[in-house]
Amino acid sequence: AQLHYSVPEDREPGFSVGDLAKDLGVEVRSLATRNLRLVSEGGQRHFQVDLAAGVLLLDSRLDREALCGQSPTCSLHLQLVMENPLQLHRVEVDVLDVNDNAPQFPKPEVVLEITEVANPGTRLPLEVAEDPDMGSNSISTYELSPSKHFALSINVRGDGVKMPEIVLEKALDREKVPVHHLTLTALDGGNPVKSGTARVTIHVLDANDNPPVCDPPISKVLLEENVPVGTLVTKLNVTDLDEGPNGDVEYSFKTSNNAPGKFTKLFSLDARTGEIRTKAPLDYEESSAYEIAVRARDKGSPAMEGHCHLRVELIDINDNSPEIVLTSVSSPVQEDAAPGTVIALIGVKDSDSGDNGQVRLQIAKELPFKLVSSFKEHFSLVTSGPLDREKASGYNITVRAVDSGSPQRATQKTFYLRIADVNDNAPNFSSPFDTAHVQENSLPGTSVFSVSASDPDEGSNAKLSYSILDNGMQDAPISTYFRIDQDNGTIYTVRALDYEQDKVFQVPVEVKDAGSPALSSTAVVHVFVLDENDNAPNIVYPSVPKGSAFHQAIPALAEPGYLVTKIVAVDADSGHNAWLSYQLQESAEALPFQVERRSGEIRVAQALRESEDSHRLVVEVRDNGTPSLSASVVIVISPEENSVQDFSKSLDLPQPSSEDTNLTLYLIISLVSISLVSCVMFGLVAARC
Repeated sequence: AQLHYSVPEDREPGFSVGDLAKDLGVEVRSLATRNLRLVSEGGQRHFQVDLAAGVLLLDSRLDREALCGQSPTCSLHLQLVMENPLQLHRVEVDVLDVNDNAPQFPKPEVVLEITEVANPGTRLPLEVAEDPDMGSNSISTYELSPSKHFALSINVRGDGVKMPEIVLEKALDREKVPVHHLTLTALDGGNPVKSGTARVTIHVLDANDNPPVCDPPISKVLLEENVPVGTLVTKLNVTDLDEGPNGDVEYSFKTSNNAPGKFTKLFSLDARTGEIRTKAPLDYEESSAYEIAVRARDKGSPAMEGHCHLRVELIDINDNSPEIVLTSVSSPVQEDAAPGTVIALIGVKDSDSGDNGQVRLQIAKELPFKLVSSFKEHFSLVTSGPLDREKASGYNITVRAVDSGSPQRATQKTFYLRIADVNDNAPNFSSPFDTAHVQENSLPGTSVFSVSASDPDEGSNAKLSYSILDNGMQDAPISTYFRIDQDNGTIYTVRALDYEQDKVFQVPVEVKDAGSPALSSTAVVHVFVLDENDNAPNIVYPSVPKGSAFHQAIPALAEPGYLVTKIVAVDADSGHNAWLSYQLQESAEALPFQVERRSGEIRVAQALRESEDSHRLVVEVRDNGTPSLSASVVIVISPEENSVQDFSKSLDLPQPSSEDTNLTLYLIISLVSISLVSCVMFGLVAARC
């Protein structure tokens, strides 16, 4: 709890300040058992606790002026500690001012001089009395002992201080009364009233009977702050009706010995001309006005003086730029942040006043952000639209503060806001369709093709992995033919490929990023198997067992050009590798037969002799591959007398078997497939172009 008491400052020790037990709501007898202790926060002990009565007592006489000086309020703070249970209570005691100090003049006697020719209305300023008490107990008024010639005038200064002056009411005659003795009394407003006195001795002097007069006695000047040093503030208009030295006026600042005026550091006074100029920079933010008191004193004997009061009010100019304070910045911010997300808290301040201190904030309009006023001089920077890290990975945000002064002053501060990536972009292949070629019978692990994909995201969202999907187009899973490096997208063969079995593969490749959730895309690589000359020609006709010969009878009188037989062969390869040529192997004797190179027809090349024996021919069939492969067949030709030259008999070709028919079908399918693949390739090339 917090308790609040008040006590006048003049009470004797033992004075009851307050009933602690009642105000704390505890029984008096429990205070001792709970070990009530009193702790003074200031270190000095002014109070004590009567545990038997449960009241707070004054331990020593209080002096408010010694404790708090001229402060308008005076409070002492205590702490009450109670145990079982432990509790802490705070006590605040206001020390009330009592009228225990009488007014006192700086000097017990004041000596003044006045010429005998002084005009009624002449004023003689007096020093102000001091009273340490506050409020109504401070100085209330002044009184002057009765006089035929003098009266008291009290002026109130701008800060409320009463200034006593002696005013001449009746002309003086030094020959009758050369010295006047008066008593000045200062009265405070306490009850009972206290007073202080000072003896005033006024010497009446002869001659110089006109004092300097300031016109006007109180004036005001408006001056812009930050004017150049040496700027003329004003020139005092002081007149003295006397002539000669009695009318020659000297000027000086009027200050108090105890508190010299601060204006003397900022302004200079020409003692001869009365010009007041600046001698240091003036700052409205430090002080908006200055009170200057000037004494105008002539050189008469005795000297006479007048007093001028000048108030210099400064006009604020826009000499302070706004200041931007970044209270908080949230960087990075997710690129999927919703509009209205707070990015930064910004404060502004301007030391100028009025319009010069009114500040507005600005940012570039093309940025996806806006400023929202939170409360006076505080703003929030929020998102005003969607963010896309792939278009802008960050923003240099320049905040510009402009005041409303004339001319305007501006300040800007730039900070960098980084945009954090989210997985909002799927990987993208450079092409959805690619074509690759691989030689048949290549070793497992042969590199076929490298697919390439990109992802505009960053970090794990852009880390890609490749895999092959099974499309079910082959008899066996595609993974049994190819594999892919999941890091770089290179496709390798898993086993040797056979052109005669599979001429083209469609390999679906999927690329997937490592984001959450993961995004993916696919592409198809058409892998064409290139034929290799790995199949030797196969002689279909005549069909003889290996190591045997084919016997063919011809008429003994067969003429040149007679068709003996025809060799028919096929090659499982394609293209040049399947182009076949026929030829006779060289023999020791010249044979009367020849073989057509392309058709494989064996014909009689020259007339046969009548008693000619059989001829043994070795016909070789060779393809056009590299290296070239071949097959051969041995044909024994026997001339016979009873053979008739009959083409159908001579070329006794057997009907093709089902195996030969299938082989022919395979050749046709191969040719059609190659044609289709070529068309697809031409179409892909045209599409890409």
